[in-house]
Amino acid sequence: MSCDFTALAGAGVQKLHPYQPGKPISELERELGITNIVKLASNENPIGISAKAQAAMEKEFADMARYPDANGYYLKAKLAERCGVDINQITLGNGSNDVLELIARVFVQPEHEVIFSQHAFVVYPIVTQAIGATAVQIPATDWRHDLAATAKAITPNTCMIFIANPNNPTGTWNNAADLKAFMEKVPTDVIVVVDEAYYEYVEFAEYPQTIPWIKEHPNLIVTRTFSKAYGLAGVRAGYAVANEEITGLINRPRQPFNMNSLALAAAEAVLDDHEYLQRALDVNTAGMEQLIAAFDTLGYGYIPSVTNFITVDMKQDAGPLYNQMLHKGVIVRPVANYEMPNHLRVSIGLEEENAKFIRVLTEMTK
Repeated sequence: MSCDFTALAGAGVQKLHPYQPGKPISELERELGITNIVKLASNENPIGISAKAQAAMEKEFADMARYPDANGYYLKAKLAERCGVDINQITLGNGSNDVLELIARVFVQPEHEVIFSQHAFVVYPIVTQAIGATAVQIPATDWRHDLAATAKAITPNTCMIFIANPNNPTGTWNNAADLKAFMEKVPTDVIVVVDEAYYEYVEFAEYPQTIPWIKEHPNLIVTRTFSKAYGLAGVRAGYAVANEEITGLINRPRQPFNMNSLALAAAEAVLDDHEYLQRALDVNTAGMEQLIAAFDTLGYGYIPSVTNFITVDMKQDAGPLYNQMLHKGVIVRPVANYEMPNHLRVSIGLEEENAKFIRVLTEMTK
């Protein structure tokens, strides 16, 4: 007798679809038999890994038969010093996605509501539905979070609010004044998670420095990652900063060794590689200018971005155009699942990678 295993799963999980990451280069090579592929789909750092991070990982190889430090003491100590907080306010994760899921699992119950913006990072609705809570999506304004509408949507059932700042996949952001005014309106028993995965790329003085706000707003949690500007997407390293009570609760269900030895060593080392970070930011700035100039020349609209990607309006269903680009060896990211069917998200690559994308786009535009 066969069993309907789907029926055994939680109601929220039954309705979920697996997260679709950017297509890997190796997969496209297998499918189409082509080479010299450019991947501009996953907002990765195009300059490669930091030499200091690589050396730190190589040093760890001799001890790989041992479990990692379950508490990640040295990385947490360095992050605490960098962020100006106590070490007991840091939670480490297997990428910031791991921490986001942990936070939701700790605080959200099926009877709760979770608020997030239209066009916001897909992990928020995924974790909400997996838990069986009610998702409340707030329409975006000019592609960014409408914080005033978000505040008005809070009810006695609201448990958590996710805010991506900057947001993926739109690349937009909310300034310090607006976010601070929003925090003043949020009840203290509603957790606000500010996801700052692209924090390092923002150069505007009006961009909020949220971690110091935790003292005044103990219901605030800030998450960050090493996957983007720090170039460690492959080893998975992220963290959250919160008050000590919240951090203690998050660490209760956190799996021991959720950051491996290589990730711990690499993250600790790259925090001191200031030259690497500056080079990554410089390459990103130049690449952003290169793509914007091409879009302007070809007549494509785009959403102004402060991140390491830019989302362009193809003026038609972008799905077929995405597939055409795949056959020409360029991988970008369709974002129809974000209610943006006419857009493609393009990560900033090296100059020659951006140039290949521009050549392909130009050919398709003729």
